[in-house]
Amino acid sequence: MKKVLIALLIFNFQFSIINLANADEVMKKENGVYIVNTTTLGKKVRGYVADTPLKIYIEKDKIVKVEALKNQETPKHNAKVKKLYLTKYEGMKVKDFKNQKVDAVTGATFTSDAMRKTIELGLDYYKKHK
Repeated sequence: MKKVLIALLIFNFQFSIINLANADEVMKKENGVYIVNTTTLGKKVRGYVADTPLKIYIEKDKIVKVEALKNQETPKHNAKVKKLYLTKYEGMKVKDFKNQKVDAVTGATFTSDAMRKTIELGLDYYKKHK
């Protein structure tokens, strides 16, 4: 019985450490700015080709910047979305995100929609873990 109890305690301890490590991979704080990395959060959100991981920079509950990470979307469409779509979120309050409508980039609707969903997942994570 003692061995089972000790094994359970060790398992719980290891599980807690793994969860803490995963949390650090998703969000960190640098100089007052929270940086949410959606690589693991948005794995199931597909653009035209694949998932669209992002880094979301948040300061004082406002989106400072949304940065597209390496992905497999069409380079031409990806560049358009980075320039014309992601920049529209800069300065937006986190609490206002769901009420704001930002139009998708013509010709890159799947990528735009996936990035919006990924931003939403990142902001939800931020609100729960800040």
